Amino acid sequence: MSARRSIADLSADLADRAESFCRQYFPEGRKQGNYWQVGDTTGAKGQSLAIRLHAQGGRKAGSWTDYATGEYGDLIDLLHERLGSVTLKETLREARSFLGEAPCPVVSREAHRAERPDTASAKRIAQARKLFAAGKPVLGTLAATYLHGRGITRLGPALRYHPRVFLRQGEDDADPPRRAPALLAKITDNRGQVTGCARTYLDPSTGGLAEIESPKRILGQLHGHATRFWSGSPRTELIVGEGLENTLSVGTALPEFDLASCLTATHLSLFIPPPGIQHIWIARDNDKAGRIASKRLRNQLESLGIACGDLVPTMGDFNDDLRAFGRDALRRSLLKAMRVQGLEIKDG
Repeated sequence: MSARRSIADLSADLADRAESFCRQYFPEGRKQGNYWQVGDTTGAKGQSLAIRLHAQGGRKAGSWTDYATGEYGDLIDLLHERLGSVTLKETLREARSFLGEAPCPVVSREAHRAERPDTASAKRIAQARKLFAAGKPVLGTLAATYLHGRGITRLGPALRYHPRVFLRQGEDDADPPRRAPALLAKITDNRGQVTGCARTYLDPSTGGLAEIESPKRILGQLHGHATRFWSGSPRTELIVGEGLENTLSVGTALPEFDLASCLTATHLSLFIPPPGIQHIWIARDNDKAGRIASKRLRNQLESLGIACGDLVPTMGDFNDDLRAFGRDALRRSLLKAMRVQGLEIKDG
C-alpha cells in the first residue's frame, strides 16, 4: 500500500475489514449482531465499547462509541488508543501493516457496502424469526422459573422458551455447537415486524443464568428496535429500559405502562420512538454507561419534541431494587420519581 494514501483511505480500508480488525486487536471482545463489544479502548473484557462491523442505516462500518466515557471515532482513532503512547505516524504504520496481512474483500467496496450488510442482515433476521417461532409460551417452563426467581411477574407474548437452542461456548469455539435451554425475547421495529431474537441461556439445575461466557446473546438486528410489552390500554407514555430484566422489573411495579427493552446500554441510546408517543421515561442502570446512554437518547428525543424523564434505581439496576425492596416499595419509588418530574398518575 502506498504511504501516500490518506488517513481517510486507511480508515475506509480498515472499516472494510472491521471484524478481522476487532478479532486481532480486541480478542477479549464478542460479536453481538452487527457490533463487536468490548470493555474499553485497552481491550478489556466488557460491553461498554461498541464497534459497528457493517454499514447500516446510513452509519459507517468501523465507527465506535465507548458508552462509559463518551469517546467515539473511527478505527484509526481506536487503533491509536489501543496502541497507547505512540505517535500518529506509528499508528498509521501499524494500520498499513495490518492491511497488508488482512484478507481483502472479495467484492468491490461499493458492492460490499450496498449488498453484503443487507444480505447478511436479512439472513440473521430470518434465523431469528424461525427461532422465536419455534419457542413456546414461558408459563410453566424454566424461563418462568428464572424470571419469577428474580421477582419478575410482568410477562407477555414477546417472551418464549425453547429447551434446545444452539450454543457455542465462545465466538471462536472450534467444537460443534451444543444445545441449551433459553429464554427468547422477540425484537421488533415500530411496525411490529420481527427483526431479531434475544437469547438468555439458562442452567436447568439452578434455574438461573447458564455459567458460560456471555449467556445473553442477540440474533438479528437490534439497532433502533426493542423487545416490547403492552399494558392493554393505549397510552402516550412509554418506559424505555436497558436490559430485559431491568425493564421487566419496572413493568412488574408499573403494570399499567407500556415497555420497550433495548437490551443493552449501547442500544438504549439508539432507540427509535414509535409514532404517537409524547412522553418517554428512560429506565437506565445506575452506572456511567447508563447515564451516558440516557443522555444521548434524551437529546435525540427532545429534538423530536418528545418529553423525557429519568428513572434511576437505588442499587445497580431495577431488578436489584425489586429483589431488595419488593414490588410495592419499588412502585412507590417510581411513582414518586415520576411525580417529581411532572407526571400526575393515581396510585391504584
